[in-house]
Amino acid sequence: MSDRTSETIWSRIDRGLYALFSRHAGRSRHGIGRERYRGTNRAVSFEMYLSRLYGLSWIVGACLTAATAALGLALIGPEPIALGGDRPGALAGRSIPSEYSVAAVAVTAGSLAKRLTIAAGGTRLRWRSNARRAGIERTVPGAVRHLRTLADGSESRREMLRNVATQDAYGETGNSFERVLETAALTGSLDTGLRRVAKETPSRELLSPFLLQFRKHASQGSDSLEEYLRMESQLLSHRRSQARQRSGDYLELLAELFVVLLVLPALFVVAVTVVGVLTPELSATVDIGILGAPSIRSILVYGSVAFILAIGLAGALLVAELRPSTHSRRYERPTGLGTVRTATTNPASAAFVFAFPAVGVAWLLWLLDAPVANVVLLSYAAYGFPVGTVAIKREQFDDAMDRSLRDFVYVVAGHVGLGTPFGVAIETVAREESFGPLQRDISDLAFRLGLTTGSEGAATQREALDRFAERVGTPLAAQTIGLLTGALAVGSDVETTFEALQVEVGSLYHQRRKLRSAMLVYVVVGWALAAVIVVLVVAVNAYVLDGMAHLLATPESVAVGIDPRAIDAERDGWRFYLVTQATMLACGWFAGSASRGRYEALLHSAALVVICYLAFAGAGVV
Repeated sequence: MSDRTSETIWSRIDRGLYALFSRHAGRSRHGIGRERYRGTNRAVSFEMYLSRLYGLSWIVGACLTAATAALGLALIGPEPIALGGDRPGALAGRSIPSEYSVAAVAVTAGSLAKRLTIAAGGTRLRWRSNARRAGIERTVPGAVRHLRTLADGSESRREMLRNVATQDAYGETGNSFERVLETAALTGSLDTGLRRVAKETPSRELLSPFLLQFRKHASQGSDSLEEYLRMESQLLSHRRSQARQRSGDYLELLAELFVVLLVLPALFVVAVTVVGVLTPELSATVDIGILGAPSIRSILVYGSVAFILAIGLAGALLVAELRPSTHSRRYERPTGLGTVRTATTNPASAAFVFAFPAVGVAWLLWLLDAPVANVVLLSYAAYGFPVGTVAIKREQFDDAMDRSLRDFVYVVAGHVGLGTPFGVAIETVAREESFGPLQRDISDLAFRLGLTTGSEGAATQREALDRFAERVGTPLAAQTIGLLTGALAVGSDVETTFEALQVEVGSLYHQRRKLRSAMLVYVVVGWALAAVIVVLVVAVNAYVLDGMAHLLATPESVAVGIDPRAIDAERDGWRFYLVTQATMLACGWFAGSASRGRYEALLHSAALVVICYLAFAGAGVV
């Protein structure tokens, strides 16, 4: 089937769904959904989205109804269901055919599934709107600082917005500016574009008032707009600082809660094991079908393992959410052989390449008859160590690049401040100064800037700067070099631009270092908690568990009616080991996510898993 034919079929389906269900969009219960949908920046109309959602809900409801009916008829069979029993009354002695009962249950299940599908669509809109609002509020301060620099040299407000919109560093704010320009192109009025996006944006408290004020001051002249952007950038920087402080407070609370929730399961398992000696009911079995008949104590232990892993995963995700995303870098894996060639420098490539040796380690451990838990844990460690190590090396290299970039900007700004032309200043700095890992990229920039001649010189200059930012590749380079490129493109004064650039690069670098120092506390928390749990559980296993096992083996314990099988040193020691390893994973995920992100979380958790294995192997448990 060709793409054209497929597109025609889908367009016909859309038209049919629109004809059937678009009337629901006018209902009051979808009013909130319409407002949220405006903030998602989707191409299709809300009526079309809701028509598709209703169509999907009918399909889900019909499928679940049919499946429930088929399953019910297979299980119940043709026997009628009696009503009333021996009780007197109108229903006594009557019965309902099983088909009617199954049909009632199936229709109820299908209706419920249909309702839940529509509710899930509304929830998805809320999540997308909230995510976009958060993305806008993270990037608005940087975008406003960029506009402030551009206002010095540009009389065209469209050109200023377009310059910010083309910078990837400004994410959702750049997308909003792009939507302003698209609306302005369709309506012929920038004011209309600003008003419409201000009305539709999910950032009602930040971006919406900024767009309206930008429109107001732009109509009053360049001086008014420059003054407004200067004051707004200061206000947003202060607001951003307060937001970081709130995030720090949330992280402190999260760390305290994390410690409590991970210490309690380990203590709970120890208590259940000890109390099991005096409480024979904990040794009773529970039949749970295909999973067999485990004892109540084993259910509590393995339930604690699942709880710990869930808490560790949730803690890592919350830390990643509270950690400013503008201070972390996302790596993309190249295609083909590029993945293998960059496996030692790109964490995304390493995450793909080193999965294969980890599978080999798991297969070797399986051949050696290692327990399944150790096969999983040690192969996980074999995967996490190299991937995390590559991530650490790359982050250290990126830190060195950012440090050199800051020094480079300061030195160039000094030359420009003395009246040296921009291109000559770059060439001079590249020839006379050394900037470590950034030197090759600076030399390439100087060479390309030397080619800027004739009428195409400005375009070549921008291309050279864009190439430089792409080669450096860090978030700091993207924001600062993007600001310089945009300012030069609109003709801003070079000296003024570099003064703003010095402030920007110094502020961003300082924020990054401050964040790293603040997050180090939570790395220490994760490792300290892991160390406490390992020492505690190994000590309990070595002294308490063995002591109780020997005590229960004496004739006196049998005489008082205590089951000598209540404590099994090998079985309970293995359960202690599993609970501790789950805690190691959770602590490693928390510490690594707080430090640099998910790749370093692999390294921390892998290291803690190996340490725990060695500790329990030394104690003779595994």
